[in-house]
Amino acid sequence: MQAVDVSADALAVPDLDAIRSAQVRIAAHVHRTPVLRCRSLDAEVGAELYFKAENVQRTGAFKARGASNAVFSLSSDEARRGVVTHSSGNHGAALAYAAQRRGIPAFVVMPENAARVKQDNVRRRNGTIRFCAANVEAREAACAAVRRETGATLIHPFDDPRVIAGQGTAVLELLEESPGLDAVVAPVGGGGLLSGTAIAVKSIDRSVRVYGAEPVNADDAARGFRSGKVEPLPAATTIADGLRTTLSPRTLGAIRAHVDAIGTASEEAIVRAMRMVWERMKIVIEPSAAVPLACLLEKTVDARGMRVGIILSGGNVDLDRLPWQA
Repeated sequence: MQAVDVSADALAVPDLDAIRSAQVRIAAHVHRTPVLRCRSLDAEVGAELYFKAENVQRTGAFKARGASNAVFSLSSDEARRGVVTHSSGNHGAALAYAAQRRGIPAFVVMPENAARVKQDNVRRRNGTIRFCAANVEAREAACAAVRRETGATLIHPFDDPRVIAGQGTAVLELLEESPGLDAVVAPVGGGGLLSGTAIAVKSIDRSVRVYGAEPVNADDAARGFRSGKVEPLPAATTIADGLRTTLSPRTLGAIRAHVDAIGTASEEAIVRAMRMVWERMKIVIEPSAAVPLACLLEKTVDARGMRVGIILSGGNVDLDRLPWQA
């Protein structure tokens, strides 16, 4: 069993000042995404819903925020050697995008079974892909090999204070555009988005509730939230592929300190929520982005009567494999 790093560096997280600094640093490199409303979904849930549409963010997901903050935080000497990460999708494309903006190399370690559309997203932004077996150990070994060969800086998909700070900028915009929210709900996989969201919200107004949302079939965050330790994620069979990731000690610590509760959603509810957003809001979201709404529909997050912000995390979907197609 791999040892869990609980050193001070492994537990350090950004504060509100770091998130505000990230907002300034990345302003020229990301979209300020809109906040959308849908009265029929309000009626379904019994709450006023404010959707932060990160599905129309650059590279199609909130990941552009964290990757851009990390890349543009590097010194000139660090940057010239490039950056490396492991990712099966959105973070890899986001890092390649940010590196392209800075004019430096990006190396993305991807599992051999990564979807073609996600490989294409990395290559389209001049990222260099290194393939590996589809397990965490192989990903980490491949990243270490790239670092030895190139001197590239590792930008972890979520276990990095610079990435967490960048992800937290989405909720800063949401709070600025939709004052008076009672609660905010964000999906949780590795925990970078939820950590940044919760730190920002609770630093601004501790009365606003923060909820995580994840599939019941990949509920390691909910279990870790209760137990206080990183819980292993077994082979997860969930349509929300962006959330098939285990928390780190850093993100678990931030979530337990700042999040009020974590809800879980069935596969059926995730598909239903995704289709409702497509049909009623006329926007494209991926399954992971539908999980917060699914939790509200199943009332594992009970926000009835509240003004609720929901972060729609991304819109990268394989259009040939939609979940409601036979």
